[in-house]
Amino acid sequence: MPLKLVPPRAGKTPFWSIRGTYLGCYVNRSSGSREKAFAEKLLTRLKRDAERGVLSGPKAVGFAAAAAAYMKAGGDGKYLAPLIKHFQHMPIGDIDQVMIDDAAVAIYPEATAATRNRQVYTPISAVLKRAGIEREIKRPKGWRGRKLTHWLTAEQALRIFKATARIDAPKDTKVKFRIYLRMLCYTGMRMGEPLKLAKADVDLEAATATLRDMKNGRDRLVYLPPIVVEDLRKLPGGLRGAGRLFSFHAGGRLRDLLKMTLAEAGVVLPRRVAFHVFCHTWATWMRQYGELDTFDLVRTDRWVDPESADRYAHVVVSEQARRADLLPGAKRRAG
Repeated sequence: MPLKLVPPRAGKTPFWSIRGTYLGCYVNRSSGSREKAFAEKLLTRLKRDAERGVLSGPKAVGFAAAAAAYMKAGGDGKYLAPLIKHFQHMPIGDIDQVMIDDAAVAIYPEATAATRNRQVYTPISAVLKRAGIEREIKRPKGWRGRKLTHWLTAEQALRIFKATARIDAPKDTKVKFRIYLRMLCYTGMRMGEPLKLAKADVDLEAATATLRDMKNGRDRLVYLPPIVVEDLRKLPGGLRGAGRLFSFHAGGRLRDLLKMTLAEAGVVLPRRVAFHVFCHTWATWMRQYGELDTFDLVRTDRWVDPESADRYAHVVVSEQARRADLLPGAKRRAG
């Protein structure tokens, strides 16, 4: 079949497509445009590329085929279905910044920049890189989301731990929940990480816990301070045998326990701040009491880069700022 234009199809695609064979090169791709004139210009360009032999290169591979190869190689296909439907057989070499931006808006018109980044920009970048195309893709403004850094004072945290004994729950549940919260607060683990821990992954003698199969594909060793080690020695059910360390699941029941505990403790958290407040508290306390700087926080292996850990820099006064004590007329601090 010679190379020709295919008009938009209701319920399928709003764009003109180009399909057929020219000089032995098969083409089946969307023009990415609703305008026939634009599609005609693209068809002419494709013919010219076929005559020059450009269409036989790796950049001529369609997005659907590239995405399939990416998933076959072990890539995450969670968000690829809408992207494959959108780009179809468009050559990956033709997918530029404008097309990616348009796809993000078309597929997720009401989504936040962070959601579009996660579900459009990141998977497209992964597919292109797997296909051998290195291209700088600009992320949407605000793609990092709103950085929440609310943290608890020592007095608030202690009130919360004590309040677990007064919530409406079985005795063992109260004890386990207190231990769970203190583990979050004194190790910096995220909400779901202690829930995935197996009893065998906890070594009280070495004061460590091993988090398996992290996002970067490796295990992470977490230090357990004495307060957590002593808690775990008293964990209902003990640490012997198989199974998970905690019987909780990351769902509504766990969040209900936190709501009851906060109410009993008289602590009010900002909207969208829940269990992650304990991770922020750990980082803040490590700055304030542990005297760690931004790079020290990264070395704890909790963050992968200084930019992520630098959000806690505001909780301590830097040594440079304290030099204001030396300014003319300023009262010098004792010592």
